[in-house]
Amino acid sequence: MAHIVIMPRQGNTVESCIIVDWKVNEGDSVTEETAVCSVETDKAAFEVPAGANGIVLKILRPAGDDVPVLEPIAVIGAAGESWDLETGSREQGAGSREQGAGDREQGAGSRDSSQGSDGNSLSSFPAAPCSSPRARNLAEKEALPIDMVSGTGPGGRVIERDVKAALENRPALTAAAKAAAPAVLPASGTGLGGRITTADLASPAPGLRSPVLGPQSVVPVFQSPVPIKGIRKIISDKMHQSLAETAQFTLNASSPVGRLQDLRSRIKKSGEETGLAKITVNDLILFAVSRVLVRYPYMNAHKTGDTLTTFERVHLGLAVDTPRGLMVPVIRNADQLSLIQISSEAKRLASACQSGSIKPDELSGSSFTVTNLGSLGISSFTPVLNIPEVAILGVCSIEPKLVSFSPTPVYEPHIGFSLTINHQVVDGAPAARFLKALGKVVADIDLWLINQV
Repeated sequence: MAHIVIMPRQGNTVESCIIVDWKVNEGDSVTEETAVCSVETDKAAFEVPAGANGIVLKILRPAGDDVPVLEPIAVIGAAGESWDLETGSREQGAGSREQGAGDREQGAGSRDSSQGSDGNSLSSFPAAPCSSPRARNLAEKEALPIDMVSGTGPGGRVIERDVKAALENRPALTAAAKAAAPAVLPASGTGLGGRITTADLASPAPGLRSPVLGPQSVVPVFQSPVPIKGIRKIISDKMHQSLAETAQFTLNASSPVGRLQDLRSRIKKSGEETGLAKITVNDLILFAVSRVLVRYPYMNAHKTGDTLTTFERVHLGLAVDTPRGLMVPVIRNADQLSLIQISSEAKRLASACQSGSIKPDELSGSSFTVTNLGSLGISSFTPVLNIPEVAILGVCSIEPKLVSFSPTPVYEPHIGFSLTINHQVVDGAPAARFLKALGKVVADIDLWLINQV
């Protein structure tokens, strides 16, 4: 019996993974431990093992697909064994699901799409002899003649991803141009960003060309377009979701850091025997945040739907910039850890993110997040909430601030803070009180450390 390779679940919050690339081809021999493909989420990258000895009978999902967890992605079996008996003929993938939906929509009178019959079609363009309803609807919406799209579905069927590929290779159109778009378009337009306008359609420039709509086509438009995919696509979607679903409000403040800088200087010179030499300014800020949050539980909380959940312990998210994109590992029970322990855990997690060895469980469950752009010279910014958290702290650069005029101007170093809250559940005044308390702890960080001994 053939073995079905499924997309594994990585952590409780991961709902889908993107296939980065396939490491095997159909017909290759594999062992149980062979890595058949590499996949990634917004949190981590990992490899999927074959899980059985045999031959790769079928690869069900192509590289680049965002696949729900626990869905089949490949079939392993004996040479000559039928793969579709095990998967229910999943070769059609998304295209087969579209076709099934199309059959139900079209009814008995239009089930034979191979004859071009589509009495319920909304498209004003001729339908391709074999295309899915979702593909036709998208083509109609984007004023794309679907009969000019090359199909990659079963039997040459045009499915939604073919239309998307064709649109990526076509110059953008204004709304008015879409309504009047003919089958032949200029290679580029005179509108904003190279968009084709109705004027371009009315007075075509030399060199008109029919749109090349096959999936392998390339239409030059200023620069080669780069699709947003992988972790960047997931981060993009989550940032949009965060802004769309929450009422984000940012407060800015600063705190004197003269004592903190003096302490950091002494720590740096203390030698390896103390275990303190590698502690950074950011570690000291993380320590301060972990202590203040305990006193302001409404900041250490999640909003899920109409429910607000506060946490007794502080699980501190740490924003880490990596070559693969932004990642947020979690320092668990940070309010129970010493400065040295927080520093050590922060460095371990950041290193694991950079190397790609971070575990999915280490990237979920934060109750409050800290993101630091101070080392890049940023004076203030607007951090985006790491939903469902209700607050996120941005740490800014250290800059001199005028504190006295008499008898001569006096400047003292201050560190900036940008605090974003979800105004749906946290009001401005309570958030300001938290930020004020944090500033006091940072200003007297040496006293707080003594208090922890």
